[in-house]
Amino acid sequence: MTEPDHPGSSEEPQDTDLTETTGREGAARAPMHTVVIPPETSMAALLGPRDELLRTVERSFPHVDVMVRGNEFRLAGPSGDVAIIERLIDELVVIVAAGQPLNRDAVERSIGMLRSASAERPADVLTMNIISNRGRTIRPKTLHQKHYVDAIDKHTIVFGIGPAGTGKTYLAMAKAVAALQAKQVNRIILTRPAVEAGERLGFLPGTLNDKIDPYLRPLYDALHDMVDPDSIPRLMASGTVEVAPLAYMRGRAQPLDAQVLTPDGFRDIGSLRVGDLVIGSDGGPTPVLGVYPQGPREVYRVSTQDGASTLACGEHLWRVETASDKRRGRTRVVQTSDMDGRLRAVYGRRFELPMMSPPELTPRPVPLDPYALGLLLGDACITATTTPTFSTTTPELAEALEDVIDGIEVRHKGGCDYVLNRAGRGRGGVIVANPVTEVLRDLGLAGTRSQTKFVPEEYLVNSFAVRLAVLQGLLDTDGGPVTQAGRTCRVHYATVSPRLRDDVVFLVRSLGGTAYCRTRPAEGRQPGRAKGRPVPYRHDAFVVDIRLPPGVPPFRLAHKRETYEARTGGRPMRFVDRIEPVGIQETVCIRVAADDSLYVTDDFLVTHNTLNDAFIILDEAQNTSAEQMKMFLTRLGFGSKMVVTGDVTQVDLPTGTSSGLRVVRDILAGVEDIYFATLTSADVVRHRLVSSIVEAYGKHDESRRRRDRPGSHDRNTPHDRLGGRGRDDTDEATTRHTPAGEQ
Repeated sequence: MTEPDHPGSSEEPQDTDLTETTGREGAARAPMHTVVIPPETSMAALLGPRDELLRTVERSFPHVDVMVRGNEFRLAGPSGDVAIIERLIDELVVIVAAGQPLNRDAVERSIGMLRSASAERPADVLTMNIISNRGRTIRPKTLHQKHYVDAIDKHTIVFGIGPAGTGKTYLAMAKAVAALQAKQVNRIILTRPAVEAGERLGFLPGTLNDKIDPYLRPLYDALHDMVDPDSIPRLMASGTVEVAPLAYMRGRAQPLDAQVLTPDGFRDIGSLRVGDLVIGSDGGPTPVLGVYPQGPREVYRVSTQDGASTLACGEHLWRVETASDKRRGRTRVVQTSDMDGRLRAVYGRRFELPMMSPPELTPRPVPLDPYALGLLLGDACITATTTPTFSTTTPELAEALEDVIDGIEVRHKGGCDYVLNRAGRGRGGVIVANPVTEVLRDLGLAGTRSQTKFVPEEYLVNSFAVRLAVLQGLLDTDGGPVTQAGRTCRVHYATVSPRLRDDVVFLVRSLGGTAYCRTRPAEGRQPGRAKGRPVPYRHDAFVVDIRLPPGVPPFRLAHKRETYEARTGGRPMRFVDRIEPVGIQETVCIRVAADDSLYVTDDFLVTHNTLNDAFIILDEAQNTSAEQMKMFLTRLGFGSKMVVTGDVTQVDLPTGTSSGLRVVRDILAGVEDIYFATLTSADVVRHRLVSSIVEAYGKHDESRRRRDRPGSHDRNTPHDRLGGRGRDDTDEATTRHTPAGEQ
């Protein structure tokens, strides 16, 4: 039976509320199945404007009669098709109840999912909201897209492989923005290769943004759909969103001679190898996971307000805090170039670097107690021409010397002078060297004077206890606490030896502190007095102001310790003060296994070089070489996710260069926490013609592959003779590695 046209069609309205459509003329009659729609569900939403959705079902199931009366669907036709329509109606009711609008595309995709007999429900796919912005909700539209989105939630690295228009990049961007808003990551990094320029962007005209914008425009467009456009410049200025070509991702490097702290002291970064140990920000050793030469790059000197400095390229990463970050209880990661020109805030310096926890370096045996060495360097006469003497107005220090040095007796000579005699000395017999003089000769200190004293290397690079004891000896003699009204106590140290000044600064920084140096010129200073006579200054004096972290006591001397502890409370701080170009140098990048990816470089500055707590998207990955793909994947830091998208049928690499996206599946297949999602022409969500175009090209490529197989009888077709490509010059994207795109 053929039912009359229903109301809402292009025909004149009927006087009945019966809305019916029929199958083909002459279709066999079948038992009628009735589906009752709950009264709270809008029939208008199910049927669509002008019954468009009902007509979509009719076209998809031509052998089924579909009749609608009131809130009932009546179905007659083959049982298999009827069963699918019944499930379809149930799914559409769920979608409408969830407040999601229905359209022709959603109905067709639901039918496709039901026909594929998938375990996934269409309602679960079409009601899965990723992010909403300005009244627009982004969600997957196909089964494979849902699997792709689910994989991003469950895996650290996801590869989205499929033709253009399947939503690979768009859905990845939506997941990145959602993760940022949920505070699952601290930043978003978007990158793609700029192969059309051979990645030699420096030869293109204009500023850096002018050069890279054409390559990154699809990423910008997607970002503008999901984030308030007015906030994007602010997010990019703060480093929360970083957009850069792949070539710039590998530029986070330092010169080969930049120093990196290891358990055995500082080493050139260029000498490090995978497996070597370096010191992390927590003071503990962490292994090097990767070493990546970067070639010649523009290098900058990054200096802090306390005089420390190191060299790094413009893309090198730094973890910093600003005043607003502190109020919000967060940190940020910025590049050297991000800070350049923005170093000053209204009330001072803007970017504060993290301080290192005191490292526990490899212990070494030392020939003299470290505290005693500090006391001798401060107030002893160690010329080696006479018995060592020690001058102090504090008998407590003389007693401490006798307690910690074996084999000597400290004898009070008079006034503030003490002599360090060998214990058990007597007149006559064999002459035995003074043990202190003997040790000082071994250390290279015998014969040094006030202006030439220094701390031997084996004391500078040693355990925490040794370094602290040496510093305490120096400060108990030539240092002291400085108190000022309204300020916490700091430590003051003075010496006339430039080398000893540098050694004290090294010790302070190695203990997690800061040291500020200034010079008092000897010329023009009012003479001092000794025994009532004026004594002119013959050497410049170096003054060091010291801040040490809590838990690191600078003094053992009782009265100094009490004064310091009564007014302590400040903490050492480091701010970026200057960034200056120094020229082009050979550089290298390292990756470390520390949880925060931080390591210690020159002057005990803390920096890092991998992508932590970030959502990283590599778009157009088919245009990366195998080496670039390896470089990119090994930049993954802790707490981060990576999504790699691409279409292996559209490779633009130069002839002879293998696509990294093609080979990576063979290399990483079976690696835990890595997922390969494949999307097909059925997942195209652009204009309906795009799917048809992709399918047509797929059929054409398949027929050409069959024609080009060995033994084929139609290889020399007119198309080939007129210039069509034969097997030898067929696009690799349509011949090799085709299985890599299969699920």
